[in-house]
Amino acid sequence: MKSFYKRFYPYIKDYYLFFFCAILASLLNAACTAFSTYLVKPVLDEIFMNKDMAMLMILPPLFVGAYFGKGLGGYAQGFFVNYIGLDIVRRIREDVLAHMLKLDLEFFNKMRKGELIARITNDIGLVRAAVSNYFADFIREGFTIIGLLVVVIYQNPRLAFFALIIMPIAIIPILIIIRHIKRISRKTQAKNSDITSKISEIFNSAEIIKANNGEQIELDHYKKENHHFFKLGMKTTLIGGLGSPVMETLGAVAIGVVIFVGGSEVINGHMTTGEFASFTAALFMLYTPIKRMVNLVTSFQDALVGGERIAEILDIQPTIIDGTKELQPPIKEIVVQDAHLHYDDVAALNGVSLSVQRNEIIALVGKSGSGKSSLVNMILRLYDSSSGGVYINGNNIKDFTQKSLRDHITIVTQRIFIFHDSIAANVAYGSEIDEGRVIDSLKKAQMWDFVSQLEGGIYAMLDEFGTNLSGGQRQRIAIARAIYKNSDVLIFDEATSALDIQTEEAIRATIDSIKHNKIIILIAHRPSTISLASRVYCMQEGKIVQVTTPQGFLETSANETI
Repeated sequence: MKSFYKRFYPYIKDYYLFFFCAILASLLNAACTAFSTYLVKPVLDEIFMNKDMAMLMILPPLFVGAYFGKGLGGYAQGFFVNYIGLDIVRRIREDVLAHMLKLDLEFFNKMRKGELIARITNDIGLVRAAVSNYFADFIREGFTIIGLLVVVIYQNPRLAFFALIIMPIAIIPILIIIRHIKRISRKTQAKNSDITSKISEIFNSAEIIKANNGEQIELDHYKKENHHFFKLGMKTTLIGGLGSPVMETLGAVAIGVVIFVGGSEVINGHMTTGEFASFTAALFMLYTPIKRMVNLVTSFQDALVGGERIAEILDIQPTIIDGTKELQPPIKEIVVQDAHLHYDDVAALNGVSLSVQRNEIIALVGKSGSGKSSLVNMILRLYDSSSGGVYINGNNIKDFTQKSLRDHITIVTQRIFIFHDSIAANVAYGSEIDEGRVIDSLKKAQMWDFVSQLEGGIYAMLDEFGTNLSGGQRQRIAIARAIYKNSDVLIFDEATSALDIQTEEAIRATIDSIKHNKIIILIAHRPSTISLASRVYCMQEGKIVQVTTPQGFLETSANETI
């Protein structure tokens, strides 16, 4: 618990005033609760036994005031606690996402997307209760226990001893329960991540699932995971629920002893009926906050595990260290010098060297897995070379800030990313929307004829992943995005693979027209696209095995086919 609050103290410390108000409200609630139990004695003794009319006029309004104060304190505490909890959750979610976005692409490739979603939603939601609700509830119940203890001990110290001696005995089973709950909670949250990941995978793969009649396979898999989650939930219920009957049973034993001893005191005239009733009322009310405290400690185990899972993410540090220099255009030259790149133990590039100048187009060709995409990912610093390096204008790209580097390099990949936003926002992604430039970019990408017919034009909304577009239309939106950014370096990774021949030819003409003062790198297989390049680098098993001209490459390919 100490390490939990130490981790989240930077968030908690900003709410001292609100915590102070919540504590004052808790004090009011506790004081009024204790006062209401104390009033039982004068009500019974002065009104019902002594028939005091003056007390009859005074005590009922005091009861009303005590319960009004208790209600007001509870309401005020709830307001301040919920404000703290909701605002802390908001800040933690923003900070966790900001931290995740700083991490390397490798992190996102290795972590399941559903698990990341679970950690930033479910786990942080559990932390909310710990940093606000549980803390304030501990304070409230603690003050209530202290107030009621004062009443109990004040009324009869001897009876209080018999009533409270049972409390230390209850600690042992409660500690055993808490240990088991924390272990199950860790498994439960891990399984919740599995379920969220599976749902995310199903939703993202709906097309392939339906095309291959995989609905029942996925449903069966989900049912299996969901049933396991159910069993863990039942374990939590069975073990966690033991705390209440343990406290109830031990409390009943204590109350039975009190009734026997207290009854003897009243019969022997050592204690009035009012005193005994007030003592018993306070004792009954005392076991309620104690039981709540036990339940809070049990429930806190979920928050502890959630906090640990969030801490695991926050403790991960980027392996790609940002440079300090700002890359200043124009980019005149990119040189790759004896670059090696490994994904864990798998070699992706084995000593690649090439250079490309401003106003030049080069093509990278080779079979799938030959290292083409790895090479452009290294130029973008999505991955760092294991040895060797990439140089821009004579400077190692590791010296530049990643933001300034990517501000001047644009890539269009085979996998098209379309956001649930307007066409204009998708084209101008990462920049301010300039309507004229958006339209011009759509025209150059051969997409304007389609967009101009839509209701809303460039402000028409696109569905998530661009599902209301065809594959070719999504690709043209991505090309328009690259043209809009107008970077010094353009990388097209099979950017025309989903286009028909006529549209591809138009895009080819567009690329040819925008090549002035740019470096363009093409990853392509189609002869028409390759013909734009001045040099063709043939890659195989992470190496450049041949450097040739488009004509030479096409002749070689034709001979190999024959």
